[in-house]
Amino acid sequence: MIDATQRGIIIAMETTIDKAGRLVVPKAVREASRLRPGTRVRFRVRDGCIEIEPVPLEVSLERRGSAVVAVPREGQPVLTAAEVEKTTAGLRSGAPSASETQGAG
Repeated sequence: MIDATQRGIIIAMETTIDKAGRLVVPKAVREASRLRPGTRVRFRVRDGCIEIEPVPLEVSLERRGSAVVAVPREGQPVLTAAEVEKTTAGLRSGAPSASETQGAG
């Protein structure tokens, strides 16, 4: 998987908008930006360019014992063992975690 979110890599690819206004985000772009099926995205037009970004995850703060934790308001997909290992390795190396690079989502 390409991990452009942590390395500042720029990926330029082309796609075509169909008659219904839909477009397919190329796999390399989805992987690099960690977009998954069901991810809500926001479109913004800035200086004639379209920006697409994941909508930040909505959370509620809950007290659990002496700690306050952020709990997603909607169910989230379960992480695979590989995703947990990759995030853990990134944290150990000082790289941003998946939640930090996805806007907490």
